[in-house]
Amino acid sequence: MKDVHIAVGIISIVVSAVTGVLGVWCWWRAVQNSWFWRLLRTTQIVIVLQVMLGGILVVLGHKPPGLHVIYGLLPIAVSFIAEQLRISSAQMVLDSRGFQSAQEVGELAADEQQAVVRAILQREVGVMTLAVLVIIVLLARAAGTA
Repeated sequence: MKDVHIAVGIISIVVSAVTGVLGVWCWWRAVQNSWFWRLLRTTQIVIVLQVMLGGILVVLGHKPPGLHVIYGLLPIAVSFIAEQLRISSAQMVLDSRGFQSAQEVGELAADEQQAVVRAILQREVGVMTLAVLVIIVLLARAAGTA
């Protein structure tokens, strides 16, 4: 079981790294890429699986160092907080541009609407990419304290 936990840990770091690189590229280029979101969700699923495996090991009597547990659980918290920030990204962009509602954006010319949408998507990708980069550090620290 411990070997499975280690293998899933390595997979979680690799998938997170690929997601982070793609996210940086998407944010930098201000492009929307469905693979980024698929990899992001895969990263989140693998991390939850990793925590579940760690929990099973603890139940079976394995005593990990306290820092390992903290570094192992923090990625879930970071991901949750990032999702909350991502959800509020649209409102933050609208507020920064002086719009009271999304309906006001609908009254703009098509190219101006696209600029607002692009800014929202770029902010969402940026928030989630930053979270993934923090998660990579946390996962690496968890591996280092095991």
